[in-house]
Amino acid sequence: MTKEILQVRDVDAADLAILRDRATKEGKSLSAYVRDLLHDEATQMTNAEVIAQIADEEPIEVSLDEIRSYIEKDRSW
Repeated sequence: MTKEILQVRDVDAADLAILRDRATKEGKSLSAYVRDLLHDEATQMTNAEVIAQIADEEPIEVSLDEIRSYIEKDRSW
């Protein structure tokens, strides 16, 4: 895996203090903590990506009666 350098400018001092505190509480350096945040963000699909993926799927033909029946069956537990 290739590593890159990312520099972030103009971070609010209060925000930076919160991030430093959270990093410390997790036993991480600020860099490691922010790197983990970026990784989590990069690997999560956005709402727009989820909607686009759903739109690309084959539609399922089902009637309202079938849906109601399925819901009622689940409620009868």
